[in-house]
Amino acid sequence: MLKRLNKYISDSGFCSRREADALIEKGSVQVNGKIPELGTKIGADDKVTVNGKLIKAVAQDKADRVYLAYNKPVGITCTTERKVQGNIIDAIGFPTRIFPIGRLDKPSEGLILLTSDGDIVNKILRAENAHEKLYRVVVNRVVTDDFISKMSSGVPILDTVTKPCTVRRAGKFGFDIILTQGLNRQIRRMCEYLGYEVTRLTRKRIMHIDLSGIKPGQYRHLTDAEMIEMNKALEGSTKTYQGNH
Repeated sequence: MLKRLNKYISDSGFCSRREADALIEKGSVQVNGKIPELGTKIGADDKVTVNGKLIKAVAQDKADRVYLAYNKPVGITCTTERKVQGNIIDAIGFPTRIFPIGRLDKPSEGLILLTSDGDIVNKILRAENAHEKLYRVVVNRVVTDDFISKMSSGVPILDTVTKPCTVRRAGKFGFDIILTQGLNRQIRRMCEYLGYEVTRLTRKRIMHIDLSGIKPGQYRHLTDAEMIEMNKALEGSTKTYQGNH
């Protein structure tokens, strides 16, 4: 069965599909010793290399894929660029190639998933798929009923209005918010629009996966039960893109 070249590379765990497209466009990829076009399809006997490194086909059952939950501390940058100081890949120090699913801002902390399975990245991130993410937020002013009401009903940022969402007070200066969107720095921008400044932002949950058992700076493999539930949740999900908080 033929497979698109970018999917073949991302399925192998080398990088995401978008990164694979960039590598193909740059001429870093060869198929059977020749530079291919975007959209090239690969068969079982084709030999694919990136910068001379052989890319092996993914195992049919994806048994060789890695799925991690990491409790990101403040100050770590969610990039695979190793030249960036404090990048998430060096921080985790995992022995094989992985990449983050989406991102958290450098000043934000909490749960981020990492994987070697390029196929699930956008299925989780795409807003239309409505996968929940729960954040605990602390701000610099007292959280009022008016603030809760406005945050939950939608705030105009980035030439759009945020989708209605669940917001609950958590102490005098804090609140919990559940988002299915992933606009760039969404929570910080929403708060800024309403005259508040975020002093601490922690992601506590993505879908059904939470921070239980992971101290800041630590990671754990997703459990079999979490993987079964994730695969079930992603069955009807489509693919395409993201933001950060």
